[in-house]
Amino acid sequence: MCGIAGIAALTTSGLRYLPLIEQATQTLRRRGPDNQSVYHHERMALGHARLSVIDTAETANQPQFDLSGEYAIVFNGEIFNYRDLKTELLAEGVQFRTQSDTEVLLYAYIRWGASALNKLNGFFALAIYHLPSLTLFLARDRYGVKPLLYYVDNERLVFASEMKAMVAAQVPQALDTTSLFTYLQLNYVPQPYTIFQKVQHLPPGTCMSIDLRTVKIEQHPYYHIPYLPPANLPHQTYEAAQQELIRLMDDSFRLRLIADVPLGAFLSGGIDSSVIVALASRHTQHLNTFSIGFKDEPLFNETHYARLVADKYKTNHTEFLLTTDDLLQHLFDTLDYLDEPFADSSALAVNILSKHTRRQVTVALSGDGADELFAGYRKHAAELRAQKWSKASGVFRLLLPVLKQLPQSRSTRWGNFFRQVNRFAQGLALTEAQRYWRWASILSPEAAKDLLVKTTDEESFTERQQQCLSAISGKEDGDFNRILLTDMQLVLSGDMLRKVDSMSMAHGLEVRTPFLDYRVVDFAFSLPSSYKINGSMKKRIVQDAFKTMLPPQLYNRPKQGFEVPLLRWLQNDLYPLLNNDLLQPDFVRHQGLFDLNAIGSLLKQLKSSNPADSAATVWALLVFQYWWKKHFV
Repeated sequence: MCGIAGIAALTTSGLRYLPLIEQATQTLRRRGPDNQSVYHHERMALGHARLSVIDTAETANQPQFDLSGEYAIVFNGEIFNYRDLKTELLAEGVQFRTQSDTEVLLYAYIRWGASALNKLNGFFALAIYHLPSLTLFLARDRYGVKPLLYYVDNERLVFASEMKAMVAAQVPQALDTTSLFTYLQLNYVPQPYTIFQKVQHLPPGTCMSIDLRTVKIEQHPYYHIPYLPPANLPHQTYEAAQQELIRLMDDSFRLRLIADVPLGAFLSGGIDSSVIVALASRHTQHLNTFSIGFKDEPLFNETHYARLVADKYKTNHTEFLLTTDDLLQHLFDTLDYLDEPFADSSALAVNILSKHTRRQVTVALSGDGADELFAGYRKHAAELRAQKWSKASGVFRLLLPVLKQLPQSRSTRWGNFFRQVNRFAQGLALTEAQRYWRWASILSPEAAKDLLVKTTDEESFTERQQQCLSAISGKEDGDFNRILLTDMQLVLSGDMLRKVDSMSMAHGLEVRTPFLDYRVVDFAFSLPSSYKINGSMKKRIVQDAFKTMLPPQLYNRPKQGFEVPLLRWLQNDLYPLLNNDLLQPDFVRHQGLFDLNAIGSLLKQLKSSNPADSAATVWALLVFQYWWKKHFV
């Protein structure tokens, strides 16, 4: 686990950018605190910041070279099956100088080319440079666990693990207004786009080759999530599917417990993280587990359930109970590390959890991916009901004016219930694709448009939205696996994995995701959706397969999520920051992006007895304005 950066000069004039690799690499030192190194060759500059996890010796530092000196690699991630690949390569006569997975990865590429990517079980962003031919090869893992940004113009190509390294390499910081419009809806910018024009993420499961002599750039997908229509799915009984899931997950853990440093697991008290601990405990007797809770907000505190699992498996368990003051103390550290606007408020909690966890371990296991694979979100249950109740949409439409008057808030049980009922009623009147977008968003496109001063580029937004919804749009066949495929492509890479990567790597903590072993993902999409969700149970097969391993108290209770209670915070402690600074009228007017009347109405709603989702939108504005001031003021 590390940070990588590179600058390739596509012309003679582009050579002047190569020295910037030093400062670009230094911006990644929190990702890789153990070593930072750079390498220059003719038109190429490579940088690497290392977090030592496998083979901690200095000889495993990067950039690494093959024995011939013709190939160089910088690599961020872990290849969990590297020992098997190494055995295969040894049989072909390859000689190794280190015990690292990096060297195995390099020789795998030298031997098998881009097809080596299909042999890898792990997560990664990599760059391999062939010195004699001046060619560069970039690739990103199947699901986008590890980030890889890139920028190309007439003079150079720049790539890096984080935007702050791209900025240090002097890529243009031109605001992408379509990204801003989408951010106001989703609270994050969906990949492959970023907040800056012409800076993009290499898509998950994709590789890119660059010939620096001819300036030929090609991009190819090497992996697609194997979606099949319901009629084409292989037949497997529910009982047999449960046993296969257990087998695959157990082997995923076997691979992901390989490390030369201390290892632990996040334990939230939900089903996913509890499965993680149950399976990890099969392979290690001394597992460290870590939970986070909120002293001031019992609604968001699940530490009691986490303790039940920790006690059952006799883990070395640590709880971090936070107050609102604790969150405030870490607010600016979180905002300062975010180099793009990202308003999933649970990033605050993940930042604090990662900071404390890193004091005891270097690697942590996480349950990320299970909700997207196996239908674990409330919106999934809502979509199932919507498909069944479509004939009742007219009744709900008539009730909407009444429902809108009910007090809505995320901070109370009844307020949250009324909020969800209102969103459900709105969604029933939409097509399946429109409904998905609405339920994945905080704001509707119309409400987001009202916040902006300038007219939105409708064509650009529609094109991106259709790209995000391609698995659903025009299908409308009710196949729930299409919903889950869209979650994997939109929510998982753009929100969940980005949050965990940025907040954990801010503290040099590697997070591994056993549910995202590609064999588990491929298997999940070979199952009918009824194995994942029915009228009474989300993540059905996960809950049933591991039921005998988990405390019974974890079942038949509502999913709480990992959400930070924002409303009271924004109404009180942070309100002066909003009113007197970030959303101060003169500043907003000079900035020229947001409508002052719309912001005033939003702040008024925030303070009212019916705040609805205003806190989430105000938080998105706070995060954006803080980022804007850092980059443009």
